[in-house]
Amino acid sequence: MELDDKYFMRMALNEAEDAYAEEEIPVGAVVVLNDRVVAKGHNLTETLKDVTAHAEMMAITAAANALGAKYLQECTLYVTLEPCLMCAGAIAHAQIKTLVYGAPDPKRGYSVFTDGKFPSKAEVRNGVLSDECAALLKKFFNERRK
Repeated sequence: MELDDKYFMRMALNEAEDAYAEEEIPVGAVVVLNDRVVAKGHNLTETLKDVTAHAEMMAITAAANALGAKYLQECTLYVTLEPCLMCAGAIAHAQIKTLVYGAPDPKRGYSVFTDGKFPSKAEVRNGVLSDECAALLKKFFNERRK
């Protein structure tokens, strides 16, 4: 049975909820190979005091370790928010085959800086569970602004 994008994006949303519970910006990511999750990650920038500890970076590192390979050429990365330019670069360097993301990031997403073009040959699919992904982020930031 081939699993669909919504199935894996829900797993990424679970990671985002973990980040939310840890008072991190709620972004989650999973790396999938042959319909099997090989790695998960969520934002840990506050916990680690590291601006590079984005969900995508955590998941890419975990996938590389799990697979024993620096290139993830047959993998799909699911992430709840459009990757920033740093993460887009890491996705390109890891040679990830497919990127699937939920909500757009009109302030810091890669598309703001690249005229909408992803900086690698990766196939990009967006808008998967976009409303749910955006709602968790909105809830988080509304709570912080009170």
